[in-house]
Amino acid sequence: MIRPATPADFPRLQQLEVAAGQAFREVGMPEIADHDPPSLETLTHFTDRGRAWVSEEDVVGAYLLAKVLDGCAHIAQVSTDPQFRGRGLGRALIDHLGHWASSHHFPALTLTTFRDVPWNAPYYRRLGFVEVPATGALVDEVAKEASLGLDPRLRVCMRRAVSPGR
Repeated sequence: MIRPATPADFPRLQQLEVAAGQAFREVGMPEIADHDPPSLETLTHFTDRGRAWVSEEDVVGAYLLAKVLDGCAHIAQVSTDPQFRGRGLGRALIDHLGHWASSHHFPALTLTTFRDVPWNAPYYRRLGFVEVPATGALVDEVAKEASLGLDPRLRVCMRRAVSPGR
């Protein structure tokens, strides 16, 4: 079940983010695993704007935060608890965002991600995203990520068109 995130979910979202981030240790990126989860202020920002969703079975297993960049729905964060990987929760959240984007007349979904991490760009390619050059607000997004310690040489911008009614 996908539903809007609420403040009651915030502790779980933070816990889930820490757990999901541990996979970066396995690919030699412990500094990413050590990043703090989204703050309560950040989560409030997204929920107050109606741009935060969770996938819930018995507990919240995944979440997605979105913003609008250059007239597109931009995936700011999507994370799945490791115990729920392989169930399609992330894909369902991304498809949900696609429906939301379509209903708001946005032409595409965008995101920035790691180029070579298996559950990043290769995964998104399987979901129909294609690499695009960083232009407009995506340039600012990559610069913001760099200020947080994410090497822009390892990052890629991606886009997936949204079909009406999708």
